[in-house]
Amino acid sequence: MSKDVIPIYRVEEKILYLREQKVILDRDLARLYGVQTRVLNQAVKRNSGSFPSDFAFILSRAEIERISQTMTSSSALKFSKQVLGFTEQGVTTLSRGRCDE
Repeated sequence: MSKDVIPIYRVEEKILYLREQKVILDRDLARLYGVQTRVLNQAVKRNSGSFPSDFAFILSRAEIERISQTMTSSSALKFSKQVLGFTEQGVTTLSRGRCDE
């Protein structure tokens, strides 16, 4: 994953509020790190022991539909089979480089 500094405004605009917590979708987090979504998810899966138990959750179909309807940039999201929402703890773990590609 890229080690470049990401401007705070680019991160803030990707934060959503789901299930009473702030999350960033896997595809948005992958873009911030300059990798493909599948690469990010594979790295997370390979290193799942490095993450706290509540680092991410799979979005329900209803949540995906709601996001794709309210955000014009997310229209392709509704065709995704599975979407992960990374919690603050998951994003922090990734940002500290604890999850290798």
